[in-house]
Amino acid sequence: MHTERKRLLKIILAFAAVYVIWGTTYLFIRLAIETIPPFFLAGFRFIAAGTLIYFFLRVRGSPPPLRVHWRSAVIAGALMLGGGSGLVHWSEQTVPIGITALVIATVPLWITFFDWLVFRTGRPDKRTITGLVLGFVGIILLLGPDQLSGTAAFSLKALLILLLSPILWSLGSLYSRQADLPENTFMASGMEMLTGGAVMFIAGLLTGEAERLDLATISALSWLSTLYLLFFGSIIAFTAYVYLLKTVSASKAATYSYVNPVIAVFLGWLILSEPFTPVMIVAMVIIIGAVFLITSAPPEQDISKEEDAERQETNGSIVVGKSTPPAGSGPPS
Repeated sequence: MHTERKRLLKIILAFAAVYVIWGTTYLFIRLAIETIPPFFLAGFRFIAAGTLIYFFLRVRGSPPPLRVHWRSAVIAGALMLGGGSGLVHWSEQTVPIGITALVIATVPLWITFFDWLVFRTGRPDKRTITGLVLGFVGIILLLGPDQLSGTAAFSLKALLILLLSPILWSLGSLYSRQADLPENTFMASGMEMLTGGAVMFIAGLLTGEAERLDLATISALSWLSTLYLLFFGSIIAFTAYVYLLKTVSASKAATYSYVNPVIAVFLGWLILSEPFTPVMIVAMVIIIGAVFLITSAPPEQDISKEEDAERQETNGSIVVGKSTPPAGSGPPS
């Protein structure tokens, strides 16, 4: 009984971590980029986290990755972190964090869409198609008449660039499922963080961030926010998510997709005084509902935790619901 209670407590703490921490990362990104260029921030964050994970595993006896593993990690890291997370950091310079979180919540929609259209895994069922349609309706609502007329507080260009983030993240997730990566999920994710962080540093150089970076002007709040993103967002929440994927059903672990946007929208309104309009409320309900339809399996398709883990682990990748992100996947923030 004591062992079962201890296990239950671990599960509760893990859920709290992915729900709350990943929901707050959008706020801390905004606070960090006030005095740190966005691509450099993302690059430092993920290179540091990836380095810690990589050397921790090597010290514990994990074998060194092969050259083919690094090649796969470069591609996956460039898509998921360089494109997915990097564009989130860049977009938050102008796009409210609530809207950013709602856009990122569409990741399961894009994964399902590309899995069917590009990777030819079979035609989605009616439930999934309904979720896809609803999700795209929610995206259109986020665009809204203000964006199309040019009267919104942020540009349509910034929002469209942000929309590339879940698309690139989804393509990277699907690639990772089939890529030749280390069997150790933590090692594969650490390598992707390293390579993706390098891509973001290059993006920062190409966009002139080196000229804008002045260490003397970085505020204490930006440094603290960066440390929070590094240790809590990239390491603690990630570790908690992998633990959940190995302990509970994948559909339950994926419920962070419903909670993170709500937390981000609330924090944006409470701390940053961002608008919380009726249109945003409707879009949030539609998008979260669409994600629920896609990630929740019908009761007759439920399987045990052991069967779930066996069927979902391939080359260090784990399927979430009907989507297929790698174990290290979470919101690209």
